[in-house]
Amino acid sequence: MAARMIPFIFVVLWSSGFIGARFGLPYAEPATFLLIRMVANVALFILLMFILRAQLPRGRALFHSMMSGLLIHGFYLGGTYEAISLGMPAGLCSLLVGLQPILTAVIMVIAWNERMRFSQWFGLLIGFIGIGLVLQGNMEWQQEGSRQAAYVFTLCALLGITLGTLYQKKFCQGIDTVGGAVWQYTTAALLFLPVALMTETMTVNWTPEFIFALVWLVLVLSGIAILLLLYMVKNGESSKVASTFYLVPPMTAFQAWFVFGESFDGYGAIGFLLAAVAVYLVTRKPKLLSKAEPAVIRIQS
Repeated sequence: MAARMIPFIFVVLWSSGFIGARFGLPYAEPATFLLIRMVANVALFILLMFILRAQLPRGRALFHSMMSGLLIHGFYLGGTYEAISLGMPAGLCSLLVGLQPILTAVIMVIAWNERMRFSQWFGLLIGFIGIGLVLQGNMEWQQEGSRQAAYVFTLCALLGITLGTLYQKKFCQGIDTVGGAVWQYTTAALLFLPVALMTETMTVNWTPEFIFALVWLVLVLSGIAILLLLYMVKNGESSKVASTFYLVPPMTAFQAWFVFGESFDGYGAIGFLLAAVAVYLVTRKPKLLSKAEPAVIRIQS
């Protein structure tokens, strides 16, 4: 019974990444916050590497790990943190970047001439309808005047996680997950350092709220959630994790409502539901292929 709950617990923890970002951003600027988090992540995963006897990638594997980290942790997290810092609701940010499987499917069709099933095309259609309903709905932003910039950063985040996932799938197969994460987080830290130095004051208000957010993001999200992921992959649960990623945006919206009081009207609720169904339809594999094709698990947060 406990093992069956692990995929759901994993998704709940994964969804909290957007909540942790909004919780800590009032006390540190985005690049500064992420720089601190990446440095802490490197320290954590070096420790995990010794505990789990993981291998630190070298040569080409090192380069591919760094490129993957630049796209996934650099552009994806950088874009989401900037968008949330500009006032975008955490639930809306999660929904927009949660379209990554849909964008991936479109890229596969355009670039590699892969064929989409009818259910995937239908999912693509209702996904756009869902997004339209959410954007037309009444979601309260934290601040006004920066919406266009927030949408641009969210687009950068969406492209980062989409291209990063495709890159990781093509070039990072067989690379140790924990060891590769050390180089991924290191690369992201090297990206955020000059950004913070040149564009931010790098002032941090070390309040209990900020410390809690940082500890949660490092230990719970990047630590416990990753260990749950490794456990599920080892025990054959990866397909369940991949199929439940469609729950991340509505779960984030619920958490944002519970913690911050982020509200959305009926249009928004229907939009989140349609978007979740859309991602499920696009990522769902036919039964005949489910055993032959392993699901792709994304290391995002």
